[in-house]
Amino acid sequence: MKRILRLYVFDTVALYVASQIASGLVFESGIMTLLAAGLGLVVSTLVVKPIINILLLPINLITFGLFKWASSAIALYLVTLIVPGFKIIAFNIPALSSRWLDVPAIGLEGILAFVAFSFLVFLLTSVLTWLTK
Repeated sequence: MKRILRLYVFDTVALYVASQIASGLVFESGIMTLLAAGLGLVVSTLVVKPIINILLLPINLITFGLFKWASSAIALYLVTLIVPGFKIIAFNIPALSSRWLDVPAIGLEGILAFVAFSFLVFLLTSVLTWLTK
C-alpha cells in the first residue's frame, strides 16, 4: 500500500511538472483532473504496462530493450482515454538561447507527443525516486 501511494504521489507530481515544462498537456478541470490522471497512470503502470511489456517482449529482445518506451507511451495513451478532461494535444518546448548554448524549439504532435511526454514523466519520476532514497 505504501508503494502504491508513493507511486501515486510521484506520478501526479511528475505529470504536473511535465505540464509546466512543456505545453500541450491539458487538465480541463484543474487539480481534480490532475489527481484523476495520476491515479489512472498508477493503475495503468501497475496493471496494463506489464501486459504490454510481455506482448512487446520479442521486439524488446531484438532491439535490446530500446523499444521499452512504447509501453509507457501506450499506458499514457490509455490514461487519456479513461480520464475525462485529460488530453495530450502536442509536446512543445520553447527555444532556449544563452551565451554558451542555443537549443531550438521542439514541437511534436500525435504519437511522438505521447512518446515525449512518457519519456519526460519517466525521467521526472526517476529523479523523484532517486531523491527520496
